[in-house]
Amino acid sequence: MAGIRDTANTPPTIYDVARAAGLSIASVSRVLNGQRNPREETRERVLQAVAELGFAPDGAARALSARLKEVVGVAVRRASLVEAGEGVFADEDESLQFPDMINRGMEVVAQRRGFDLLIRSVEVGDHDTGKRILSLARKSDGLILHDRLLDPAQLARLSRQVPIVTLAGVPTETTANVRGDNRAGMRDLARHLVRDHGYRTVAYLAGHADSPDNLARHETLEAEVTAAGGTFLAGPDWHGNYMAVGGARVIDKLIDARAALPRAIACANDQTALGVMSALAARGIDVPGQVAVCGFDDIPVARHLRPQLTTVRQPIQELGATAFEILHSMISNGEPASREVVLPTRLILRESCGCPPEMAPPAWRTAEPVAEGRPRP
Repeated sequence: MAGIRDTANTPPTIYDVARAAGLSIASVSRVLNGQRNPREETRERVLQAVAELGFAPDGAARALSARLKEVVGVAVRRASLVEAGEGVFADEDESLQFPDMINRGMEVVAQRRGFDLLIRSVEVGDHDTGKRILSLARKSDGLILHDRLLDPAQLARLSRQVPIVTLAGVPTETTANVRGDNRAGMRDLARHLVRDHGYRTVAYLAGHADSPDNLARHETLEAEVTAAGGTFLAGPDWHGNYMAVGGARVIDKLIDARAALPRAIACANDQTALGVMSALAARGIDVPGQVAVCGFDDIPVARHLRPQLTTVRQPIQELGATAFEILHSMISNGEPASREVVLPTRLILRESCGCPPEMAPPAWRTAEPVAEGRPRP
């Protein structure tokens, strides 16, 4: 049968030892090379598998063991210094943001697997992104890439040299992808705004224009608002950068231009929503009384804002942990456990949309819209 090694004709490999022992290539490598004082239980499992299979390390197996660095490279896209904030947002780049929380999820699993993380930040618009990531790949056994850091051609070339898992990307023949369920989460949020609250004008304050997460959230919100007969606002005037300072700047420019604000603003992420709420408050505009504001992610600060932020919760650290586990499978076995993993999202209703704090999800599937700005009791 396919996938079963012909033991009569093919000598066992280090991959067979790892499978028989129920361990990773890294663990087998440490035992065979006497590295890092592996646990006695791990050592016994490896030696038992070696004996049962009659494994004798050949030159290729020894080379594989020598090449294994036990390091995973992680590339994160950051806003450039030019986009950095001033005043209240001056130290925003030093705060715990969404990518950092994902990296924490990776770190926990990496420690358990005996791997280290090598993290590199790449600025938005950096013309040497491919070169920087290639340099990172040379120091690593595999890569995890946040957002869309490489174009399809670059990703295809590099993924034939090193295992790659993307976050918020698209799986390919040579890569795997992990993401939250953007469309389901934004669909639930959009229907809550237009059906429960009856908001007729909804804007989308976007993140990076080429981000797959951003595109999916934009498309879903637009489809739901227009299908309900509402007015949808987006476009160049509504482009942020996934940061609070970006959201604040969009609002300030609109108000300075005397543009009419929508009844509700759905932001690409919570960080953006934080900036939007700050800018509106500074201009004396009440949230949610005059403008409702919502986010996406449910980072910890969302529940501590005043008003508390309505958002779509993603299992943030689980995204990172899952990405690492899939990459570890690719490093150990040559193939990922799955080409794409989509983790569930959940609508979290709080005050910023016009609901009471921590309200239970509504039964809007059978409900009729209510008047503009009036939450359903």
